Order: sequence, then structure tokens, then C-alpha cells
Amino acid sequence: MTQPIQPIEVLLVEDDPGDELMTREAFDENKVGNVLHVVRDGLEALEYLHRRGEYADAKRPDLILLDLNLPRYDGRQVLEEIKNDEELATIPVVVLTTSSAEEDILRSYRLHANAYVTKPVDFEQFIAAVQQIDDFFVTVVRLPFRS
Repeated sequence: MTQPIQPIEVLLVEDDPGDELMTREAFDENKVGNVLHVVRDGLEALEYLHRRGEYADAKRPDLILLDLNLPRYDGRQVLEEIKNDEELATIPVVVLTTSSAEEDILRSYRLHANAYVTKPVDFEQFIAAVQQIDDFFVTVVRLPFRS
């Protein structure tokens, strides 16, 4: 007998309101009911992940969708800090960015990103890409135990 699909906590680190809206729409159209939390820059992401300040009661995300080009603290720096932190390193990080530059792809994987996805420009393709990421991490991947 298959286990019922459990919703997961997803942290979206995204400064573009349009991309945030499309990501929300993709999650709303998917019927799993995952919870999407949004922070708008790298510093806010680290505050959330370390549960500091206004995020003291934040739930640990099961998955992070991370843009690279962020204000205040670059996504590459956020990724490096996540993967160098023993408490956070097991959280899967999908880089979801407009950059298709080879150096960004290589650097992200060297920093132990779990996947690198270039954001499609087309609305429908963007929605489909986010839904595929969502589906994959909910139905295929086995995530670490939540704390």
C-alpha cells in the first residue's frame, strides 16, 4: 500500500514579485498542498533558516528554491552558507534562476546545489517547471526527517 503524499514546507528565496507570483500559482495549481514561504533577499533567507528575529518560530523547510541574483546577500553566498552548516546542509536546494551562464551552473554544483533550473521566460513553461520540481520532491525523492 502506498503512503499518502505529505505536504512539504518550501522556502522560496526570490526578489522578483512576478516570479514569486508565478511560483505561487504553480503551487496553487498543484493539488498536493505544499506550504510555500517566501523571503525576498539573501539576508532574510539566512534569518529564516537560522530562525532569528521575526523568523524565530519558522518551520524548517523541506526544500529551498533559491534565486542566485538577490539583494543584500547573493544567492551563491546563501547556498554556500546552507551547505556549510551542519544543521542546514541536508535541506535540498534547487537553484531556480534566470542565469544560464556555465560558470553559475558549475559554481552552484560545486557549492552542492541539488539541482539547477533556468527559469523559462514563457509563463506556461515556468509554471510547468515549478510543478515538476514540486512533484519530484514530493512524490519521487525521499526527504530527510524534519526537526
